[in-house]
Parts: sequence; structure tokens; C-alpha cells
Amino acid sequence: MYLKDLIIGIVFLLQSTIGILGNFSLLSCYLINYYIEHKMKTSNLILSHLFTANILILVSSGLLRTEQTFVIKVFINDFVCKFLLYIQRLGRNVSISTTCFLSVFQAITISPRNSFWMNLKAKAPHHIGLFTSLCWILYMALNMIFPVYMYNKENRKNLTHKNYLKYCSTVVHDDFVDRLYITIIVLPEILFSFIIIWSSSSMVIILYMHKQSVQHIHSTSVCSRTSPESRATHRILTLMSTFICFYALSSILQGCIALVYNPGWWLINITAVISMCFPTLGPFVMNHDSIKLSIC
Repeated sequence: MYLKDLIIGIVFLLQSTIGILGNFSLLSCYLINYYIEHKMKTSNLILSHLFTANILILVSSGLLRTEQTFVIKVFINDFVCKFLLYIQRLGRNVSISTTCFLSVFQAITISPRNSFWMNLKAKAPHHIGLFTSLCWILYMALNMIFPVYMYNKENRKNLTHKNYLKYCSTVVHDDFVDRLYITIIVLPEILFSFIIIWSSSSMVIILYMHKQSVQHIHSTSVCSRTSPESRATHRILTLMSTFICFYALSSILQGCIALVYNPGWWLINITAVISMCFPTLGPFVMNHDSIKLSIC
């Protein structure tokens, strides 16, 4: 085993362990709280779907990469490989889309009463559950295209180029799959990134205007702590910058992998590490208040 393979394997293992523990602990808090109170806030419902998607990413990608690196060939075969890749893509797509849902929902929630979003403010909480369920169904169907197409192509013995990741062989280059992947996966991820930037910027502007309107109240208060608007702004900017740094960058790198004929070892593994960063750090960046739940 090369030293670089060992280092990458340890990184994947740490990411998977920390991320699974963080996502699972917060998801458990929400589920236990729902079991006790028999209700769940809309934002918590979105976060529950997000944490579930993150767990799928970390389990599938971490298991696949760790077993490949540490030369464990017990579970990895061609079927398991394709299944793990399918789960990884599904979790990533749902994670990005639910993060977009959460950002837009929060922007609608804090919008002023005389804004354009006033009509959606009352309707949005009733339809979020339907939207997230449709999101899972949609991406389950879309991601089935790739293994089904490649299975038929393998049966025709007409493969253009194969990249062997030790025990897991994946078809790297096929013109139809490359264009389809960029069209229905990469481009929507970039679009979701722009929507998150727009909604986060809108929330920052709304919070700034609200802070300015109540500045006289803060100035007469004896409390010297940071204002709620400033704390919320810091959280929004932290979430947006974390998402853009990791998910948007990984989307661009995955597009490069799809376009490059023979992607190198560094490009493939660095892309995989960056793709797992947001699911790993998301629970610690996204939802500070969940740790304060009385059930925990």
C-alpha cells in the first residue's frame, strides 16, 4: 500500500466516522422529540431529510473508499459497487436540494409582511413534506438511469473506457452518460448553489434592515451581547460559504472528471474528499439550536 493511499483512507475513515455520528445524533434528537411532542417544525423536517441524505453519502462513500484503500475485498463486488455509487449519488442530490429548500424556506419565513413572499409564507409549511418526498422519488428515478444504461451497455460488450478502482470497476467515459450526467446532475447542482446564494443574500439584507429599524432599542439595552440579527447573519454566511466551498467546488470537479478522458489519482480522490466535507461538517455548521433541545 502506498503512503498516499493510506493517508486518503484515514481521511475517508475520519470523515465517515465524525459525519455519521454528528448527523445521526441530531437526527435522533429530532425523531425522539417528534415521538414525544407528536409534531415537528418545518425547518426541522427539512433538516431530518438532510441529515438522512448526509448519512447515506457518508456510509456509501466512506465504506467504498475505505475498503478499497485498506484492501478489504470481503463485501466489494461489481453489484455492491454499483449499489454504493447509486446510494452515494442519491444522497448527494437530496442533500443539495434539501439544503436549497431550507435556505429558501428560511428566506420566505423571515420576509416582511408586505413582501412578494407573503402568500407563500402561509402555504410553504404545508407543502414542504410533499416537496421533499417528491425530491427523493425524482432522484431515485434519475439515478437509476446510469446503472441500467451501463448494465445494458456491458451486456453488449461495447465499453469505451473503464477505470478500475481496485475492486470496484466503474465506467468513466461514455459520451451519452457524460452529457446526461452533466445535464441532469451537475447543472442542477450549480443552479441550486446560485439559489442558495440568492436566498442567503436576501436573508442577510432583511436582517440588516431589521437591525437598522430597531437600532434604538439595542442602543438603550443594558445587554452588551451581540444582537440576534448579527448572530443569525453569521450563521447564514457560515452555511452559505461552507456549502459553496465544498459542494459547488465538488460539482465543478465532478464535471471535470466527466469531461477528462483519463482523470488522475489526485483529481478523483480530492474530489471525493471535498464531496464528503459538507455532509461531515453540515450538522455542526447548520443547526446550533438543535443541540439545545431539552430531550438531549
